Amino acid sequence: MLERKKLPNKFTYPFVLKACAGIGNLNLGKSVHGSVMKFGFGDEVNVQNTLVHMYCCCRGGEGGIEFARKVFDEMYKSDSVSWSAMIGGYVRVGRSSDAINLFREMQIKGVCPDEITMVSVLSACTGLGALELGKWVESYVEKERVQKNVELSNALIDMFAKCGDVDKATNLFRSMRERNIVSWTSVIGGLAMHGRGVEAVAVFEEMVRSGVTPDDVVFIGLLSACSHSGLVDKGKGYFDSMRKDFSIVPKIEHYGCMVDMLCRAGLVKEALKFVQEMPIDPNPVVWRTLINACRAHGELKLGEKITRQLIRNEPMHESNYVLLSNIYAKMSDWEKKTRIREAMDMKGMKKIPGSTMIELDNEIYEFVAGDKSHAQSKEIYEMVDEMGKEMKRAGYMPTTTEVLLDIDDEDKEDTLNRHSEKLAIAFALLNTPPGTLIRIVKNLRVCDDCHSASKFISKIYNREIVVRDRNRFHHFKNGLCSCRDFW
Repeated sequence: MLERKKLPNKFTYPFVLKACAGIGNLNLGKSVHGSVMKFGFGDEVNVQNTLVHMYCCCRGGEGGIEFARKVFDEMYKSDSVSWSAMIGGYVRVGRSSDAINLFREMQIKGVCPDEITMVSVLSACTGLGALELGKWVESYVEKERVQKNVELSNALIDMFAKCGDVDKATNLFRSMRERNIVSWTSVIGGLAMHGRGVEAVAVFEEMVRSGVTPDDVVFIGLLSACSHSGLVDKGKGYFDSMRKDFSIVPKIEHYGCMVDMLCRAGLVKEALKFVQEMPIDPNPVVWRTLINACRAHGELKLGEKITRQLIRNEPMHESNYVLLSNIYAKMSDWEKKTRIREAMDMKGMKKIPGSTMIELDNEIYEFVAGDKSHAQSKEIYEMVDEMGKEMKRAGYMPTTTEVLLDIDDEDKEDTLNRHSEKLAIAFALLNTPPGTLIRIVKNLRVCDDCHSASKFISKIYNREIVVRDRNRFHHFKNGLCSCRDFW
């Protein structure tokens, strides 16, 4: 168009910018932005809105999200589309707190959100595990009479399921007049995360009976449900059924679910055989699943061999080194563990620190291991000490093998007491009335010791504790966990 000397107008650029967003090339987007300014359309609201959307979709260089915010802040007149684009952008890059803060600012400015905005806000609540905030958003939708279309209803189901209230998610699903494949997928996946595999399977069978044809995404949720509930035979049957009954060719994600299922059931050798016979090349995630199982079930030499091969294939992926370091710690081979950590330091690699978030009075608090930044740190650590004494009186034994350091047992126990989960639970015990349910969100897999401790705490303090970790939900009540120690 430009080569033919046809000048663009304000209607041209939104389409061009959407194309840039689809390609995801930041430099190309910046070039088109330059053209926008050159031809004098920098103040057009529709063009600015699409610029925000484009930058939110493009990564690389300094990061598109910062350019998006700059365009947004410089807009003379923004509308609900502008705010939705920026909030959605923050959600897309995992900055859920920024998305919530911007939504609050949107309310202060008196800009009316639409259903697209609310879907993004609910996704942010999901990312933070902020159930109370999600409930407020639901009531806001009702109060402001925001159109509750299928997409918004699906977002509510997803939020409630991933924030710990899967019963509410299921009830919402049952109340929907119109459902699509995403509705079924959300509720099956939600039940899977909570270890309610039998119910997930029942919903899947109901879906098939109702005439809805499952897609490959539904089967990921279904196989995950079988994995988290130990339904190995059912999982194998559904995996075979994919191709035979629904003509769905399994993808790497489905193979990954099968490996995970076998590993969780302790069938490490069968899982290895399954990986070796896969018709597609296993990806690093599959190998890491197998390595973690080797560590958990004592196949340390096999785990070491696989991890070393993984490092050769992915020399700059820090998690591979962490896996090998943990295996050497399990072997008590501290010299090799130290060498791995030194290699990580030389390459500038850092282990992702464990952190736990908790929502209280619509505020999100985050704790890391050994955290002393909180205003109540003194009281929190005193509470942790009290918890430890009460648990020991009840028969708790610290799982010191979880401390992957060459230190004595007393120091190991002290390290365990500083885990972020225990700090968050202590904070909740201090700041909520007796009997109040405690919900926390962990960014990594919950460790054996914190899992054991949470069972004791739930009984001693008569509290139900809901923990969402990287893999699933754990509901602790009266000294038991919903996962039945199968996670």
